[in-house]
Amino acid sequence: MDLRAPEKKFRPELEGVRTVAAFLVAIYHIWIGSVSGGVDVFFIVSGYLITTSLLTKVEREGRIHLVEYWLGLARRLFPVAFTVLLFTVGLSIMIMPQAQWKQIITEVFSSALYVQNWQLAVSAVDYLAQNNQASPLQHYWALSLQGQFYLTWPFVILFSFLVAEKVLKTPIRKTLLAVLITLFTLSIGYSVYKTAVNQPWAYFDTLARVWEFSLGGILALLIPYLTFRKSVNMVIGWLGLAVICLTGILLPVSTVFPGYAALLPTTGVILIIIAAENPARFGVDRLLGSKPFMFFGGISYGFYLWHWPLLVFYYSYFDVNTVSLLGGVAIILSAFLLSFLSVKILETPVRKISVKQSKKRLATVLLGLILPLLCLNTVWALYVKDQNQQQYDLKEYPGARAISDNMEPAPDKKPVPSALTVKEDLPAFYDNPECFSNMEDDKVTVCSRGETDDPEYTVALIGGSHSGHWYPALEELSKKMKLQIDIYNKDACRFSDDDFEGLLNESCMDWNEEVLKMLKSDPPDLVFTTANVGEGDTVPEGYIHQWEKLDGITNIFAVRDNPFMEGDPPQCVEEKGIEECSVPRDQVLSDTVPWENTEGIPDNVTFADLSEYFCQNDTCPPVVGNVLVYRDYHHISTLYARTLAGAVGEELKNALSGE
Repeated sequence: MDLRAPEKKFRPELEGVRTVAAFLVAIYHIWIGSVSGGVDVFFIVSGYLITTSLLTKVEREGRIHLVEYWLGLARRLFPVAFTVLLFTVGLSIMIMPQAQWKQIITEVFSSALYVQNWQLAVSAVDYLAQNNQASPLQHYWALSLQGQFYLTWPFVILFSFLVAEKVLKTPIRKTLLAVLITLFTLSIGYSVYKTAVNQPWAYFDTLARVWEFSLGGILALLIPYLTFRKSVNMVIGWLGLAVICLTGILLPVSTVFPGYAALLPTTGVILIIIAAENPARFGVDRLLGSKPFMFFGGISYGFYLWHWPLLVFYYSYFDVNTVSLLGGVAIILSAFLLSFLSVKILETPVRKISVKQSKKRLATVLLGLILPLLCLNTVWALYVKDQNQQQYDLKEYPGARAISDNMEPAPDKKPVPSALTVKEDLPAFYDNPECFSNMEDDKVTVCSRGETDDPEYTVALIGGSHSGHWYPALEELSKKMKLQIDIYNKDACRFSDDDFEGLLNESCMDWNEEVLKMLKSDPPDLVFTTANVGEGDTVPEGYIHQWEKLDGITNIFAVRDNPFMEGDPPQCVEEKGIEECSVPRDQVLSDTVPWENTEGIPDNVTFADLSEYFCQNDTCPPVVGNVLVYRDYHHISTLYARTLAGAVGEELKNALSGE
């Protein structure tokens, strides 16, 4: 016996649900500074509606006209989406600090291609990208995920139809229900697991979100059987609305979703849809299906897209971290007006173009929306790339040589590299994936650079990014001192047998064990690593244990860690100048030299304190010798590290000669 088909009807309460979800997203973003779970509401509603629509087509025609289906979706989605993207690019060039330009350019392309969620997932686990600030396009991750769903869901329906017709000889609805239950089970299982082991990745992972769309589809198939008395429906309907509204208060959505926690807002939607099947006089559907809610629901898609860039531009333009009541109201009203105008002027006329009768015209119009954005963003990207090719005169921009060689920097020069390029200028070995391991990677890589043909010394550079950012100095020294540099690098890892109370993950601990084996089997002349962490006034025990294991095998050269600054130094210098971005020495650097405050240091260790190149007198400036010292708040810029070669070289010579 086949499942009963639901009554085909317009569901005004879903427009109201969209209204609530859109307002929740905006309110939480603007005033609460957290995540509401509203996008999860969008996902289950999309699953419900698209499953119903596609299933109806298959049952009626025995097929899905994919080109017409996708063109129809593009007709509805592209006008506002690409208008917001174009607007965002234009205002970003004028308003956003150059330090964020490269990030925004990348996210424009990933948003236009509907892969923004994967872009953010990679950034979430890429240690070197974790200092990226909020861009005006980060909210496109949800749109990208929905786009991937719209693209692939017809194949789920068609697969179920073919299996039902050709293989099982069963009704399509039963087969589809089995398929959706399978997808739901696999996806929520994966989602719970991935959320537990790597929540930042899981939050943006399409596979960890499929269950939400599947749940909407399951509801579409089972809704005819979920009928209750009006009194019951009245209670569960209002309960569903309360659940949706309170999810962001009850749960820390941004750190526990998706996983099983996302069942809370999706259950709220289910309760509302069930309640609307047999509506009560004072049921929630009366409110959600009212004209104001339906009107706003019709523009909620545009409202969602507009509110976030307006918020980010507000932060940047007024140089604030919070939004006042009036400022937030202005953002909401502006987003409302822009969404209304973009729907009225752009979306509505485009949606009137017939998919069946005017395919070429529709495709031309859609292309006309896409090309200006891609052209502008490409020109912007080429400009940024051109800035990366700049060379700097040593006399004008001595960097650390202003201290080591007593060179006088040229006056009235803007610091280099610019905030536009400094974040992207990483040590050269990061260009080769074989020269480093990411945070989750279990592999151990070793990469030899410098004087590899006939080296006089072999130096093993070991640790995470705080060891890696010294590489440019070693690279400068490699020819002069005939150094072979063996790079053992792993993101967010330290050369330690202690995990710092869980800060270092299991793969880092495994990596440390394997690196020790490799060093013992082929000892270098010297191991270059860090001596402490930030302003720490002692040498960590885990470091000492690793050094002890190499005593009698090789020597250790441990350099004191650089100070950790405040905020984003390149952006701060761009916006406020050097003096306002300097930090008091006692806030970021201990008065006590770490190794003078630590017992049990083995005899094979030589320490180097280069603090004078980061802090002078009582201040730690973000610029020395006309060169930006930092690429973010705690990593040395590649150019400044290169200018430290002389200072590092003197210390290395002493360590290699045994002095």
